[in-house]
Amino acid sequence: MAAILLGVLYYVLLVFWLLLLGRLVVELVRTFARDWRPTGVAVVIIESVFTVTDPPIKALRRVLPPIPLGPIRLDLSLMIVMLVVIIAMNVVGGFAGR
Repeated sequence: MAAILLGVLYYVLLVFWLLLLGRLVVELVRTFARDWRPTGVAVVIIESVFTVTDPPIKALRRVLPPIPLGPIRLDLSLMIVMLVVIIAMNVVGGFAGR
C-alpha cells in the first residue's frame, strides 16, 4: 500500500516539475520576445500553469527576494523550486523502489 502511495506521489511531483519546466519556457519567451502575447488556448494553458506553480514560487520570493545585479534582478526562486522538486522525486523514487 505504501509503495502505491509513493508511486502516486512520485508522479504528482513529476507532473508538477513538468509544469515548472513549462513556466520556465514561457518566462524565457516573454523575456526575449517582449511583444509576444499568447492567444486562444495558449492563454488558458499558460494561466493554468502559472496558477498551479505560483504558490511555492511566491512563498520562496518572500524569503529570498530577487538579487539586484546592477540594472537587472536575478530571480532564483523558480530554479530553487525545480531543484527541490527533483530532490523530492529522487527521495520518493528511492523509497518507492524506482
